[in-house]
Amino acid sequence: MAVDMDLEAVLRAPAIDMAKYPPKIITLANGKKMIIRQANIKDVPVLLQAVRPTLDIPRDFYDIVGARLYAELLGWYRHRVRNEYCLVGQIEGYLVGLVNGRMVDKDIGMSYHTLSIDRGLRVGSHLFAAKMEHHIEYLGQQEVWITAESPIGFRRWMIEYGLIKQEGVQHELGGVTSYKLTRDLYFETKPRLVAGKRPVPKKLLEQAMDKIVVADEDTIKEKICGVKGR
Repeated sequence: MAVDMDLEAVLRAPAIDMAKYPPKIITLANGKKMIIRQANIKDVPVLLQAVRPTLDIPRDFYDIVGARLYAELLGWYRHRVRNEYCLVGQIEGYLVGLVNGRMVDKDIGMSYHTLSIDRGLRVGSHLFAAKMEHHIEYLGQQEVWITAESPIGFRRWMIEYGLIKQEGVQHELGGVTSYKLTRDLYFETKPRLVAGKRPVPKKLLEQAMDKIVVADEDTIKEKICGVKGR
């Protein structure tokens, strides 16, 4: 497909330099080691393979979360979303969850979605915490705007973190009330909610960085629909 690069330059969202998220390792409840690291834009086609099966899963609103996350990742890949990033969780190379968001400006971060594939191990909670860590500690922002599309999300984010309700403020995802995590609230909750160690052992990091392995569609659906993580 021929692309008019002059017009493409107009259509592409302008980007700013963003600090990278340093990889970390978390030991999960089953003893497995999960690596959390930042994905590259070139990883998007593989990530879409993992998200696609969720579009047919209405349980816990995986379908709407998956559909929106798919569009956000594709928008990033096609340079139609400004200042987006994605963090992934991997166990032995396999993708077990991912989170994404973007910088609105130097002070405000916009949390998009959290998707856990291997359930029952708090993978999503650890990834969400890593996302907050990224915004506050590495991007140096003052606050992160957050909303929820499921009861699980509301309990995990709004209640566990004691997020601050924002009256009259609209989150980019629309829908329900917008909440925010401030720097003070982040550091208050960090000892309780943010886990992980750095640096990641070289062999494990190399395994994660070498390739993002995605389970087949049936396995992804099985893991999401109630089977505990292995």
